[in-house]
Amino acid sequence: MLSFGAVAQQKLYTSDRLTITTLSENSFVHTSFLQTDDFGKVACNGLIVRSGHEVAIFDTPTDDPSSQELIRWVQDVLKCKIVAIVPTHFHNDCLGGLATFHAVGIPSLANEKTIELATQHQMTVPQKGFAENTHITLEGKEVLILFFGEGHTRDNVVAYFPAEEVLFGGCLIKELGATKGFLGDANVPAWSETVSKIQVAYPKVKHVIPGHGATGDAKLLGYTRQLFLHP
Repeated sequence: MLSFGAVAQQKLYTSDRLTITTLSENSFVHTSFLQTDDFGKVACNGLIVRSGHEVAIFDTPTDDPSSQELIRWVQDVLKCKIVAIVPTHFHNDCLGGLATFHAVGIPSLANEKTIELATQHQMTVPQKGFAENTHITLEGKEVLILFFGEGHTRDNVVAYFPAEEVLFGGCLIKELGATKGFLGDANVPAWSETVSKIQVAYPKVKHVIPGHGATGDAKLLGYTRQLFLHP
């Protein structure tokens, strides 16, 4: 099995469309790009979590070609089976490449609200829904998928990998120094309280991945909470 020890932030794969970086022994950040009207070309993060020869992926890359690259990399380099793809909310930076995963038989799992919103917006719809919280088991290790409340969207969930204290916050969590960003589908008054619930649940989380920008630690939770404390 490919092992990276304690090396953090080592770039493992780079193309015009996709970057993959190691975060911890069994977790990796995938970054793809989305062209937006308001913010230009935006780098969008997702998470790959591994145990043994099984992998779960949180958020697809932004389109089909970059998703094909990611699937190939996991299969050819990690030599792992992708057991689930989990969009953490309904925007394109989470499920823009979902059809590619479905085309090769990789099952998708999402908040029931994500399924509802993807259907309303005529996007590729995740296959299986859950109401509040759920988990995926990868060769004996759990990855938790949790809904703490509304914020960036009504459906945003986070993922937590207890074995390596990795939290994927998606677009609910901001990198240090970030602005509030796109608020078109947000519940701004609820955002700070939602993040405070995550802080209570995981006060000493080691790695935190925001939807956009640099990864960090629990300081990202505090920064995001303060950013939205007075909407």
